[in-house]
Amino acid sequence: MFHLDVKKFKKYDRPGPRYTSYPTAPQFTEEYNSSKFLDEVLRTNYGDNLSDLSLYFHLPYCDTLCYFCGCNMIITRNRDRVNEYVDYVKKEIDLLRSYINPERKVVQLHWGGGTPTHLNPSEINELASYITESFPFDSASENGCEIDPRGLTREHLEALRNNGFNRISMGVQDFNEKVQKATNRLQSEEITRQTVQWVRELGFDSINLDLIYGLPFQSVKTFEESVDKIIDISPDRIAVFNYAHVPWMKKHMALIHPEDLPPAEEKLEILKMTIEKLTSAGYDFLGMDHFAKPNDELSIALKEKKLHRNFQGYSTRAGADLYGFGITAISQLEKVYAQSVRTEKEYYSAIDKGEIPTHKGYQLNDDDILRRYVIMKIMCDFELNMKEVGDKFGINFKEYFKFGLDNLNEMIEDELVSIDNDLISISEMGRLLIRNIAINFDGYIERKEDTARYSRTV
Repeated sequence: MFHLDVKKFKKYDRPGPRYTSYPTAPQFTEEYNSSKFLDEVLRTNYGDNLSDLSLYFHLPYCDTLCYFCGCNMIITRNRDRVNEYVDYVKKEIDLLRSYINPERKVVQLHWGGGTPTHLNPSEINELASYITESFPFDSASENGCEIDPRGLTREHLEALRNNGFNRISMGVQDFNEKVQKATNRLQSEEITRQTVQWVRELGFDSINLDLIYGLPFQSVKTFEESVDKIIDISPDRIAVFNYAHVPWMKKHMALIHPEDLPPAEEKLEILKMTIEKLTSAGYDFLGMDHFAKPNDELSIALKEKKLHRNFQGYSTRAGADLYGFGITAISQLEKVYAQSVRTEKEYYSAIDKGEIPTHKGYQLNDDDILRRYVIMKIMCDFELNMKEVGDKFGINFKEYFKFGLDNLNEMIEDELVSIDNDLISISEMGRLLIRNIAINFDGYIERKEDTARYSRTV
C-alpha cells in the first residue's frame, strides 16, 4: 500500500504547469497563424513513415454550470445552436481531410467538452458516423467520450457504442449532497450506478470515473464515503483531480466561497486517505492524479515504458499526430502546437472562408524538442537515463541541465528522486509531485521567461 508523508509533501505546494504539452500553452502566440499551421500540415502529410492520427473533438455545450469547471464550455439549451455547431464541425472535417494523407489511420478518437452527451442520440450518430466515414480507423483504435449521467439515456450510450466508441469517462466529483449543492452539480449515486451498469451492459471496454478533492465542505470523513462507493462501483480507471480555484481565469469560480474550501492540511489528508484506500483496493497509482486496475492498458503501458501524455492527459498512443476540431481545440504535430479560435462567431467565419480556424500556436525549436523529450520521459516513465538522452541529442546532459539537476538536491534528500550513475528515478511519492520535478527542466522557467499564473501542484 502506498503511504503519503503529508509533512514532507506539503512543503512542495507551489504553482506549476501540468505539462500536457511542452512548451506550455502560455507560450503560444498569435503570430503563429492558420497559414503557418497549414504549411506544417502539408509538410507532415507527405513522405515515408507517416505518423498515425489522433482526433479530438471539442463539444463545448452544457445545460447547467458546474462552479468548479475549468473547461472551455458554453451553457445553452438552444438546440438550433448545437445543430449549427455540429454542421460547422463537419465542414472543418471536410477542410482538414483534404490536406491529410488518406493512408494515415486513426488510432485514437476523443470527444471532450463541455458535455459531448449534450448532443442527443441522433446528433451523436450524425457526427460520429461522419467522422468514421471521413477517416480510416485502425481496427484497434481507442475511441473515448466524456459523458454526463444527468439527463443521459441508454440511447445516448447506444449511439456511441454503435459508432465504435469503446471507452467512457464520467465525472462524479463527490457523492456528498452538501458538496454537490455548493458546486451546482447535483448527481445522485443512483444515476451514477445506473449509467455504469448501462456502459457495462453495452460492452464498452473501459470506464473512468473522476473525483475532485478540495471542493467546498469536503472533509476526510465525507470524502472517504465517496471513495468507498467508487471502489464498490469498481471502474477500470479513476482520476482524482486537485480542485484549482482560479477565479481570475474562470470567473464563475467566484461563485465558490473561499471560506468554504477545506484548509490546506485537511486537503492533504483527503489526498492521503484517497491514495491509500485506492492502492489498498488494488489500483495501480500511475502518477499525479491517475489510478488504474493492473490489467488496464494504462497500467500495462506504464510498466512497459509506453505511457504517453498529451492535452487529454495520459494515453497509450504515443507518436500519433493530434488534430483538434472545434472551438479552442488544440492540435499537436511533430514540431508545432495550434489552438483554434475561442468563439463560435470566429470559428464559423474562418470555416466559411475555407481557412483552418487557428487562433494561436507555437513552433518548437531544438531546445524545446530536447526539453519536451526530457519532461515527457519524467512525466510518463518516472525515470530518465541521462547518458541515453545525451547520446540521442548530442549534448553533455549534466552540463546542459545543470540548473535542473542542482535543484533536485532537496528532492533527493526527501526521497522523491534518486540518481544512480546516469539514471534519474522518481519514487512513488515523487510521482505525486511529478510537476514539481519536471519544472526543473523547463527552459522558460529557468530563463524566467514564463510569467503565467498556474494552479498549485498540491
